[in-house]
Amino acid sequence: MTTIVSIHSFRGGTGKSNVTANLASQVALAGKRVAVIDTDINSPGIHVPFGLDEHSMQRTLNEFLRSECSIEEVAYSIGEHPGEAEGRSKLAGKSLWLVPSSINGDEISRVLKEGYDVGRLNEGMQTLRKSLSLDYLFIDTHPGLNEETLLSVAVSDILIIILRPDAQDFQGTAVTVDIARNLDVPNLYLVINKALLSRYSSDQIRQEVESAYGAPVIGVLPLSEDMADLRSADIFSLSSPEHYWSKEIRRMAQAVLQTK
Repeated sequence: MTTIVSIHSFRGGTGKSNVTANLASQVALAGKRVAVIDTDINSPGIHVPFGLDEHSMQRTLNEFLRSECSIEEVAYSIGEHPGEAEGRSKLAGKSLWLVPSSINGDEISRVLKEGYDVGRLNEGMQTLRKSLSLDYLFIDTHPGLNEETLLSVAVSDILIIILRPDAQDFQGTAVTVDIARNLDVPNLYLVINKALLSRYSSDQIRQEVESAYGAPVIGVLPLSEDMADLRSADIFSLSSPEHYWSKEIRRMAQAVLQTK
């Protein structure tokens, strides 16, 4: 049975795609069969830490949504083609797939103009979980709230909402939490990213956020110059495993793996 994990944020710029890539990679390293689908079709980005570009993608989610190919044709095996980056090389032989969205400007413009059938997106996810015998399907969602986001939330076994310690994020996250509860998401978790741990303690931030939303915080990730310096060119938790950021990602992965 596949556990569907949606990673969401109310606003862009929270580091959602990097967190998703690192979290999915850690779950795959634990021996699970994992796929990641980039449903942020308007502004895709998770292909970057996995080392893909416009030429290596071949097929994309956009083409599947137009019924031009099967969802299996879009699924790119990271385990078979991890690349030479220090972190990604550790994924060699692992059961990890990425379903990327197109980064072609014309394709993105077409989606913005014509939209797409959200029902077909759901069909693709259901097909993928069966055809690849997935243990986990991670969905990198589009920020904010739209039809695609509501679908991702509604089908999730686990919803992870990422927020920064910022007043605008706090307000938007409150709306998302309310919607998730109305949709009866079984497991709702929060992650704070880009926290100033030089000024505030992790426990202080965790307690404040948990009190505000009544939901568990499974990770407090620091604002990291080392992470920023990598510029999404690799999977940071694999290339720098002893870094505090990476250790926190592994704790988050354990929380996902232990959720029933």
